Amino acid sequence: MNRSRRTQTTAMPAIHSSLSFYMKPLFLSNSSLFPRKFTVPKEYLLNPRSLCALSSASNQNGGRSGARSLSPSPVSDDLQKIDVNPPKGTRDFPPEDMRLRNWLFHNFQEVSRLFGFEEVDFPVLESEALFIRKAGEEIRDQLYCFEDRGNRRVALRPELTPSLARLVIQKGKSVSLPLKWFAVGQCWRYERMTRGRRREHYQWNMDIIGVPAVTAEAELISSIVTFFKRIGITTSDVGFRISSRKVLQEVLRCHSIPEHLFGKVCIIIDKIEKLPLDVIKNDLKSAGMSEAAIEELLRVLSIKSLTELEGWF
Repeated sequence: MNRSRRTQTTAMPAIHSSLSFYMKPLFLSNSSLFPRKFTVPKEYLLNPRSLCALSSASNQNGGRSGARSLSPSPVSDDLQKIDVNPPKGTRDFPPEDMRLRNWLFHNFQEVSRLFGFEEVDFPVLESEALFIRKAGEEIRDQLYCFEDRGNRRVALRPELTPSLARLVIQKGKSVSLPLKWFAVGQCWRYERMTRGRRREHYQWNMDIIGVPAVTAEAELISSIVTFFKRIGITTSDVGFRISSRKVLQEVLRCHSIPEHLFGKVCIIIDKIEKLPLDVIKNDLKSAGMSEAAIEELLRVLSIKSLTELEGWF
């Protein structure tokens, strides 16, 4: 029987590939190991939609009684033209680019492990509410989001931090603090593209959870300095910009801003490089900040050195 099947396979090279599975039973006799002679009309070799008629013809020429007519989905006569470029804002990685990407990611991983971090990853698809909770309703305009077949609102992750927070909360007391986790993940943001900023990007996260002292921040800064040195980037190429929510809290406290507004103010401040300054000021005013508090907050955010910051306090 095996020999018969091999013969059948090599005897049908001209038949359309979508027919090969359905026609196998029609070519075998119940009483013989050899394939039955059967002439396939030429039009059936070129038109898969004629499979139904082909099955009926085989029954009339001695095929199995009861064989069902199988009708595949209609095939468009005019093939749709497909753009060979990747979707706007994304990119391909041919071998020469993939080698560079692998080299870069390898350095991400090596530096993370050198400082004692463990690697984690998260679903590319997350609940839309997870990102809205962190960044506000405005983030929806920057999400690749949709409703799945279970009527759930989901989105391709625009960043990794909300997923990290979700996983830490999910694990709860089953993990011991401090946590030192890192991740290198693909993210998507549907926003206006600028030089060096696409709608698809990769993000390297290093997070320390459960260390109240400033030593965690110092370790993270040291790790990124180590990374830059490994790949040949010096102080003439890059600089560091460090933000602290504790500084923001102190500014708000000095102007008697209620603590429950702190999260809302942080969300607005996070957009300071994406929106016009007048919009930021109006949003802060709508959040309950006075004109004097807004001006003082923006002045503190413009400080460029620790010496200046110490002078403010």
